[in-house]
Amino acid sequence: MWLFVRGIVGLIKLLGELRIWLVENSFSNKSRRQRFFTKIVKKQVARFGSDLKVNEMCRLNKHVSLKNNVNLNGMEVQGNGKVVIGNNFHSGKDILLITQNHNWKNAKSIPYDDEYILTNIIIEDNVWIGSRVTIIGNTTIGEGSIIQAGSVVVNDIPPLSIVGGHPATVFSKRNKEHYDKCKKENLVM
Repeated sequence: MWLFVRGIVGLIKLLGELRIWLVENSFSNKSRRQRFFTKIVKKQVARFGSDLKVNEMCRLNKHVSLKNNVNLNGMEVQGNGKVVIGNNFHSGKDILLITQNHNWKNAKSIPYDDEYILTNIIIEDNVWIGSRVTIIGNTTIGEGSIIQAGSVVVNDIPPLSIVGGHPATVFSKRNKEHYDKCKKENLVM
């Protein structure tokens, strides 16, 4: 019986992955594909602003708020903590945001108990996040920051920072005068 149940669960997972593959690979027209994924995300999130563009499959939830001119290329939110993504956001592929953790500090069992600790992620305006970045909850990514591909963000990122690594650390800053000039003239992608 156990093998039968395990086989059914595996088959269901395989069919789910096949469905995603078929959806992702069945659109030859980029604009149709974008409209399809954007429509799905609009149903997933709590609220969204104008000019939302979704180019790849995303797994978001009702605790996510998207502001204006948000561009997603494949993002997954794990957990029920709040996620706010600011204006003029751009992401690479396969972004992972983790907004909950197990209680391990005062756990009733080892290594943790069944209590979840919800955490929030705030991404301010004009942020660009590279591909395969992981962001752990209780973090704010400051305005105008750039997160290098493959980074793991575990702490707050100051505004106008360029960060990378595991954990992500600041290795450069944007030119504030140039950034402010572009912002004032509304030169956004």
